Amino acid sequence: MSEHQLLPLLTGPPPERRDAARNREALLVAARELVERDGVQAVTMDAVAAAAGVGKGTVFRRFRSKEGLMAAVLDHSETEWQRLLLFGPPPLGPGAPPWERLVAFGRSRLETTLLHADLIRAAGAAGTRSSAAYSLVAMHVRYLLAELGVTGDLPLLATALLAPMEIPILDQQLHNDGFPIDRVHAGWVDLARRIVGDAAPPR
Repeated sequence: MSEHQLLPLLTGPPPERRDAARNREALLVAARELVERDGVQAVTMDAVAAAAGVGKGTVFRRFRSKEGLMAAVLDHSETEWQRLLLFGPPPLGPGAPPWERLVAFGRSRLETTLLHADLIRAAGAAGTRSSAAYSLVAMHVRYLLAELGVTGDLPLLATALLAPMEIPILDQQLHNDGFPIDRVHAGWVDLARRIVGDAAPPR
């Protein structure tokens, strides 16, 4: 079975009216630009509406709250990153040996999570990362473990590799314990080696 069969792209919501789709895209573009320029905490629904050239009511009808809007921005960023897993250059994308891809995945997931940390927190209960997005990433890790010949309960082993990349754990290690990022990544690679076993290349 190929990776593309294991990893279908996330399916979006039902087709929107053209004007509604334009408004949604304009709002997401405006929100992303404001987040990049001013930071998540400074973004307001009023500011997003003004930047997109629509009424404030349109923002609330589409996203209900700032949390909902930040979750939509986060999902957009997550989808772009997932496309790199499926179609981007190696070693993150196809074309590299599975161990190299797994290590590249760990580093990229760590960096991407930290890059969007404020956005993830702002999305709150509306979307740390959507369950569909998490499912696709978990399938990717399971696919790589299977390619490496790992046996056992692959869904649980994939979860063990994904959990250290979540914001609560990273906050504890980086901010409370004071670990440098390279130590966190090296620890993750060590965990991956222990799971993969003899299929991992020598150190």
